[in-house]
Amino acid sequence: MSTIDFDALIAEDVSRHFGRRRALSKISFQTRTGSILGLLGPNGAGKSTMIAVLATLLRASAGSVRYGTHTAPASGAALRARIGILGHDLFLYPELTARENLAFFAGLYGAADANAAADAALTRAGLGDRAHDPISSFSRGMRQRVALERSLIHGPRLVLLDEPFTGLDDASTAALVARLGGLRDEGAIVILATHDLDLADGLLDEALFLRDGRMVDTVARPGALRSTYRSIMGRSS
Repeated sequence: MSTIDFDALIAEDVSRHFGRRRALSKISFQTRTGSILGLLGPNGAGKSTMIAVLATLLRASAGSVRYGTHTAPASGAALRARIGILGHDLFLYPELTARENLAFFAGLYGAADANAAADAALTRAGLGDRAHDPISSFSRGMRQRVALERSLIHGPRLVLLDEPFTGLDDASTAALVARLGGLRDEGAIVILATHDLDLADGLLDEALFLRDGRMVDTVARPGALRSTYRSIMGRSS
């Protein structure tokens, strides 16, 4: 399989309909490597649908998504190999150890040494001492940290995170924030859908505010995120 790369993500008038329901309506934005974009909005705003479209798990009903000069229909598996996604389902096997889980996924992505890749990922997650424990024995926060490394084990250019702070304790949250900052420094494009405004405050390079599947506003380097959110989302529809 040929490899591809890109330095920008461009969404143009992206819409997604489920029958008569419009989950997304003409969403446009662009972001580049070395940045974290936040998708913010209440439940039902379209955040998860947008993540799924960007991940190529859903096809847009109208509009387009470009990954640099590439598109999903034309690039297929080569493009998907450059995307990492962490959603509500962690995609971990509870009966396997943390190391076995990560080695399995590293192998799927063609790692030369899957076990070494798994060990390095567990070290980054701060879970090296739990490598041989089954995932079923882990707390929600620990499982979330393993799942994050599962989504990053192939070194993706585009990292898509859907509510990644769910169920995390303070230590796990701090570790996640630090990891996201590291990804930005390494040149990843990170897109983060969250309702945890306090945790995202100070982390985002840009925020895209969604309501009822429509884009309300975008703000570069948003400060005082909660008050900014209230001001923008309090506007009349």
